[in-house]
Amino acid sequence: MNATDFDGKLALQQRVLTAYRAPFFDTLAQACAGGLSVCAGLPRPEESIAVTDQMHGAEFTSVQNMHLFQDRYYLCYQRGLIAWLKDRSPDALIVEANPRYLATPAAVQWMRRRGKPVIGWGLGAPAPSGPLSGLRQARRLSFLRPFDALITYSRRGADEYAMLGFPADKIFVAPNAASARPSLPMPSRPVEFHGKAVVLFVGRLQARKRIDLLLQACAALPVALRPRLVIVGDGPERNSLEALAQTVYPSAEFPGAKQGTELAGYFSSSDLFVLPGTGGLAVQEAMSYGLPVIMGQGDGTNDQLVRTGNGWQILPDDIYALTGSLHSALSDARRLRRMGAESYRIVRDEINLEQMVRVFVEALNSVKAK
Repeated sequence: MNATDFDGKLALQQRVLTAYRAPFFDTLAQACAGGLSVCAGLPRPEESIAVTDQMHGAEFTSVQNMHLFQDRYYLCYQRGLIAWLKDRSPDALIVEANPRYLATPAAVQWMRRRGKPVIGWGLGAPAPSGPLSGLRQARRLSFLRPFDALITYSRRGADEYAMLGFPADKIFVAPNAASARPSLPMPSRPVEFHGKAVVLFVGRLQARKRIDLLLQACAALPVALRPRLVIVGDGPERNSLEALAQTVYPSAEFPGAKQGTELAGYFSSSDLFVLPGTGGLAVQEAMSYGLPVIMGQGDGTNDQLVRTGNGWQILPDDIYALTGSLHSALSDARRLRRMGAESYRIVRDEINLEQMVRVFVEALNSVKAK
């Protein structure tokens, strides 16, 4: 048994099993001597979430998500959660630390009656505002208090949990990772740009990615700095974005969705990766090819991924910040190469699936039943 493994059977609850998260669960399963079982249900149709029921190390059990209400009043009850626990009888349970999931407290109680630990996994707990904020804060702490430990993606999330009153020594930070550490060396790029710099976007073409702002920001640059802009992907906004590009930035290229070696070629031949909106699973992959990044700030998930040493984080709707960051990036090729090397180092040494699993195992071993 490796000292970095969990000597037990692990169960892990998710509202939905996103396709991008499956590789992490497969990697985590390899570190669990008794295996890993994941349960999840389906999203609402309007969410357009890419889900899977296929994994190659962890096992999957489907439960029924009963979605109640909408937006800030949304709640979810997972039918079949306790039956899954009874069938698997795990040594430890990890659940999403979201008080909107109504079946979770019963699952926590089920484990506690058997003397088995439960860990919550969440984004953090920003202070609520508005009417009844104090009551909502108290309810959130009441939901979190039964957990033996918490895992969060960022130092921001850890600080929020600690400010709420959860013991700081029981909070673990596992930076969000979607890819394993790079297996190939960083592509070699010339010190100076050869012709126009290449700015790359990869992802689903949807409104929240704010590719419209990227087109406008490129057009606002001085002529000498305007890049070759390549927008890789497909989605509901593609036609409208192509029409906008004809007016705003006609040289923008839309090659469609690409996979495998074709996609790798785009990463290798680019100079800068830009995601002006929110989301974006391709950021870590771009960094594994030695690309500096400009990205929109989100929920803290990527706070440790994109830093001043390897990129720029901007407000998602700030056209001026986006234009300024592009201007700064494209004005100094040598600095951009140094930032790209730092991107590669971060995903090689700090933020990858292997490091994320290491923190999960550390949390599990800190609370395992004696």
